[in-house]
Amino acid sequence: MTIEWRYTTRQDLGVLSLAGYLGADATDRFTGAIGWALARGTGPVILDLTGLLGWSAGGQIAVAQAARRLGESGRRLELAAIPADGSLVPDATCPPVPVHCDLAAALAAHGTVKQWTTDDWPTSPEEPALT
Repeated sequence: MTIEWRYTTRQDLGVLSLAGYLGADATDRFTGAIGWALARGTGPVILDLTGLLGWSAGGQIAVAQAARRLGESGRRLELAAIPADGSLVPDATCPPVPVHCDLAAALAAHGTVKQWTTDDWPTSPEEPALT
């Protein structure tokens, strides 16, 4: 099993959403997604793990490496909705990685997204209401 990803840019930040399982066989695809984010966005990258079914130790290492890679480019990695089966434990060479309980909280921490809707606007699980 591998991952699927989606990258969304917002004012001064990017959201990289993952779905599937981030294991050893998915780290190359994840590294490519980080490269995509580096080439196409600015500011912090929020790694939205809402759709992630789990991650292996190798997957967690790949996330820590992504934090270092983004840091070298003057950008920060933040995590939203860490899987219940573990937490990221970066080593001393990894920059600080802020962790948010979900994507809505991560976006709210930046205050860059404003959205207004009518009362009955439908929302999908991958796009939380930000009203």
